[in-house]
Amino acid sequence: MSFLFWYFALINLVAFSIIAVDKQLAVNQKRRISELNLLLPSVIGGTIGSGLAMLLFRHKTSKESFLLRFYGIIVIQILILFGLYNFGIIKF
Repeated sequence: MSFLFWYFALINLVAFSIIAVDKQLAVNQKRRISELNLLLPSVIGGTIGSGLAMLLFRHKTSKESFLLRFYGIIVIQILILFGLYNFGIIKF
């Protein structure tokens, strides 16, 4: 349990930081971080950190194609958790 706690804490911190850095790059009109690299931490567990950073920094919140992929990741993660719960692999 300790490993999972630290893993999710770290990946969410990384996801939050990547969104923050990309926002700063956008403000300074510098070369940006690719959307693939912005979404990758979300795919591997950083959805909460990415979502909070998007709301806090108001970044990528009006780009529909990005939001569609981001929300798609959330839906897939919920379906995976639901499946794991129904098969008795995880318990809440």
